[in-house]
Amino acid sequence: MKTRNRLTAVALAAACANGAFAMDVAGFEFNGYSRGGPVFNHSDGVKGNLTLGGELQKYRLGNEGDNGIEVNFAKGFEAGGINWKVNYMPAKWGSGDISTEQAFVEMSGFSFSPEAKFWVGQRRLRIQDVHIVDYFLLNYGDNIGAGVTDVPVGGMKLGVGVFSGDKFDGGLPNNVKAHRINADLSDINTNPGGKLRVLLTAVGGKNQVGGGSGSGISLMHTQKEFLLPSITNTLYLQTSRGHARIDGEFEAIEGTSAGKRATRIADSINWQSGPFGGQALIGYQTNKADLTGVETKDFSLGGRGSYAFTKNFKGLVELSTTTRKGSGPDQRLSKVTLAGALALNEDFWSRPELRLYVTKANWNQAAAVANAGTFGANGKTSRTLVGVQYEVWW
Repeated sequence: MKTRNRLTAVALAAACANGAFAMDVAGFEFNGYSRGGPVFNHSDGVKGNLTLGGELQKYRLGNEGDNGIEVNFAKGFEAGGINWKVNYMPAKWGSGDISTEQAFVEMSGFSFSPEAKFWVGQRRLRIQDVHIVDYFLLNYGDNIGAGVTDVPVGGMKLGVGVFSGDKFDGGLPNNVKAHRINADLSDINTNPGGKLRVLLTAVGGKNQVGGGSGSGISLMHTQKEFLLPSITNTLYLQTSRGHARIDGEFEAIEGTSAGKRATRIADSINWQSGPFGGQALIGYQTNKADLTGVETKDFSLGGRGSYAFTKNFKGLVELSTTTRKGSGPDQRLSKVTLAGALALNEDFWSRPELRLYVTKANWNQAAAVANAGTFGANGKTSRTLVGVQYEVWW
């Protein structure tokens, strides 16, 4: 599993991945994501990635330092009332090889369930992210599998997927057998303006330490017009055990780990009021290794705001504080980033964005020791990064 989580933001991420914002020429769809740019002061090679390691702890503005692109190509067809589509997504990040991120065929329009979309192959099924930390909290797919989405169930929608541990570019070792089943129930009306989504995960199989089972459940409640008409709030309650990862994928089933137990509670808000937009997050997660019993507790609090001084120029500010508690002393890291950005319009989500940023991060000695191989080398407890970055999705 690659640690970087790319694509876009909130509703835009899922919509773009499904081609809703794709360029369409003669039925050929083309969408994707890319970011990159120089970091000017990195004599020791540290260009970003200042994080204590928690899944909700890398506040990304002025803190990425990488370069990459991924592009999805899709071609739709129609025959006998059946719609079908071929999707292929290659990706290139940093010095790594070009990888296959998606390669699947989808069909819909069958008489017994016209709305349902059946698919086979390797597909991303990324449900919901928090853009400012570049992480999808609900996310299943990524392995080779088969399934169906958008099945109408009493006003709700159901998706089901069955996966092996394989991928187009490889997958699990030959002596590791694994399978996973996910069920995704969405559009559950709970209250005026509020909807609930439930993702279930079940994992079975065998790895090098003899066991490969696991299970997980995620609840996500999204509330429009939260306190103010301009605010949307999303609350996450998640738990998993064994070889089911908390977001819905496999958890370390390819290695010698016996799995882990994880719980997470998080809340994010998004807003846009005139020229002022942004996103904020508070989250708490625990992870306990089944094999060693070692437990970590991660806390995250931060937000990014944007203010459009003109139609095409925005000021950006991102503030965050994170902590990690484990077997040693408590680790702490705080970051502030100031940036100016050129964009297409005033909206927080407007892309492409060209940014000039300055990032200042501080951490305690415990964090320096734990990250002595990277940004904590030589006992450093602070870092300033200056760079220029583009970010675009289409």
